[in-house]
Amino acid sequence: MFEYPDNSIPTTPSNFLALPPGQSDIETSGIVILPVPYDSTTSFRTGSREGPRAIIEASAALEDYDLEMDLDVAELGIYTAPVLEPHLGGPELNVERVKQAVSRFLAPNKMVGVIGGEHSITAGSVLAHKAVYPDLSVLYLDAHCDLRDEYMGTRWGHASGGRRIHDLCSVVFVGLRSMCEEERDYIQLASSDDGYNPISTFVCPIADSQSLARDVIEKLNDTVYVSVDLDVFDPSLMASVGTPEPGGMDWYQVVGLIKAVSEKRRIVGFDVCELAPREGPSACSYTAAKLVYKLIAYSMGS
Repeated sequence: MFEYPDNSIPTTPSNFLALPPGQSDIETSGIVILPVPYDSTTSFRTGSREGPRAIIEASAALEDYDLEMDLDVAELGIYTAPVLEPHLGGPELNVERVKQAVSRFLAPNKMVGVIGGEHSITAGSVLAHKAVYPDLSVLYLDAHCDLRDEYMGTRWGHASGGRRIHDLCSVVFVGLRSMCEEERDYIQLASSDDGYNPISTFVCPIADSQSLARDVIEKLNDTVYVSVDLDVFDPSLMASVGTPEPGGMDWYQVVGLIKAVSEKRRIVGFDVCELAPREGPSACSYTAAKLVYKLIAYSMGS
């Protein structure tokens, strides 16, 4: 990589928050950001493969200091890993690649945050975290529950990510506004049969945010992985997604829930998926970057 001699000409680092080496080295950082530009199973609007780059670029405009938490997020140390090359042999192979990459970064003093890319990549990250945290539960923020056993010839695509994760551990779905009959029937079966991992669903509209947080926390284990499909937000706030659904959650409902969970449970990893930057205004990329930033602040600063 070319560098100006003696650092005589100022440059902007191409990592999350545009941090200098002292705050972005792998050895000293508490957080690893892993970009995964994969969207090969997208079935409506494509473009989430461009999400990681857009989030990282937008993050350069964020203030390091978080006003709400009275915390300099940069001081936690954030290492941005090299972009993971997608496996084009199929989504199952890509999930395995994500699992291997996340596993290499997981350590007792490090948290891994994955930025996508479509929501199928979450299964790989959860697989890696489950191996380290056997009591893991997943908070799945999404307009869709992704509980089809198979869709368009694969069991590992974006419409089946929730199902593959529920095969592994308990899942709490929040923000739901759309599902098919197969998914409805599966939720009813899994909710009434002790042979399945626990499953809970919370649909929009959200009448009382405090009651929601209390009920969600009650369903989660002590160790939590947070997965965010950006279509959990209402399209008026987040238009840049592959499958927008009207009637979604607002900013304070989402971040308020994550903060409440971080205060009562231990968040050990997260992902933010499905930003398709060409499908909406540039403010959506900034909002997605801010959400990654807030997940770091809540998880590491609580």
